[in-house]
Amino acid sequence: MAISQNYGTGRRKSCTARVFLRPGTGKVTVNGRTLENYFPNAVLRMVVHQPLVMAELDGKFDLVVTVNGGGPAGQASAIRMGLSRALLGYNDQLKSLLRQAGLLTRDPRMKERKKPGQMGARRRFQFSKR
Repeated sequence: MAISQNYGTGRRKSCTARVFLRPGTGKVTVNGRTLENYFPNAVLRMVVHQPLVMAELDGKFDLVVTVNGGGPAGQASAIRMGLSRALLGYNDQLKSLLRQAGLLTRDPRMKERKKPGQMGARRRFQFSKR
């Protein structure tokens, strides 16, 4: 018997998250670890659960997430976007609610590249008069 699941991809900064939404009891697995183990910070766990809380579906789905790249904050935001897209596959009528909350909009801000002749993206080398 095939498992009924919905899929969504989320991206933020240099992170990519693949989110599989399956009917269940609310268990969240991120890269083979529990959500509490992967994100010790309560704020990041809240960011991950935000789409489910908005749609009043918290505890009705199991999430299987694979995420790579970036840091914890970017990964949590990428998972949030992927979960929002997976929820659209489950129920298309949630689109206006999620769109209004800004959960379907890809955050375009990326790290600015380092330029030649400079220390970083904008920081110059220290000026020496003599």
